[in-house]
Amino acid sequence: MNQLTEKSVGCPYCGQTINVLIDPADLNQQYIEDCQVCCKPINFLVSESVNGELGVNVYSDDEVY
Repeated sequence: MNQLTEKSVGCPYCGQTINVLIDPADLNQQYIEDCQVCCKPINFLVSESVNGELGVNVYSDDEVY
């Protein structure tokens, strides 16, 4: 079973730090979640580092990724 990984990310809209759960099954996937503070849609892109650690990049709707 895949274990969820908790990560802290900064909202690209309001700048608040929020905690999100990352599923290893979402590797190299893009999805959208609303910010827990300002409710604007954040684009998430899940990736894996060279050492195998999961990471996530976040973007606003008007940013290119």
